[in-house]
Amino acid sequence: MRLDHVSYVASHEQISDTVQRIGSLIGTAFVDGGIHPRFGTRNFTAPLLNGQYVEVVCALDHPAAEQTAFGQAVSKKAAEGGGWLTWVFSTEDLTPIEAAIGRPAIDGHRRRPDGTDLKWKQVGVKELLTDPDLPFFIQWEDGHHPSEVGAPVSAIKEIIFANLNPLERTSFKEQVTLALSTNGISLKIQNEPEDSGIKTIRFNNASETVEID
Repeated sequence: MRLDHVSYVASHEQISDTVQRIGSLIGTAFVDGGIHPRFGTRNFTAPLLNGQYVEVVCALDHPAAEQTAFGQAVSKKAAEGGGWLTWVFSTEDLTPIEAAIGRPAIDGHRRRPDGTDLKWKQVGVKELLTDPDLPFFIQWEDGHHPSEVGAPVSAIKEIIFANLNPLERTSFKEQVTLALSTNGISLKIQNEPEDSGIKTIRFNNASETVEID
């Protein structure tokens, strides 16, 4: 298991400005990731060091955005003003995670504007709707990965949660802890009881540490 990517939500109207802002802070331009037809969303991605990436995602005016857990989570976060949605871990085998969560993974797919197809399975997204601190899990299936596009210069240094420690509630504490420590990523809790989920992520680049709320 490894930390695969972090996901940031913007409204459809604000996504271009958000992509420009975050890209300038991490020193890497975003690329158009395409539309998630099953979820009613679209994204832009920027690679990070350690084979990770940042995703900026928005909901589309599409029925799937209201009918699927990921579309609902993105729409809900956008209605709250946007910001960090979640952190996502990848694995080569989702079977034990499916067993622990109690349901099978669903298929995801998108086609980049350059024609590249990306396919994956994901599980654990429904929990975002009630517990935004928890990660979800993904298994890439086609050999392509968003971190392959672009020139990364920044790495995730610290993920700051608003109120609760997600490691105390996930069924995969040991695996998540090991995955974070492998890349030198720390967690911090701010103890803001009126809030939840990821508040801020700190990134290191060649010259400085930047914070993105």
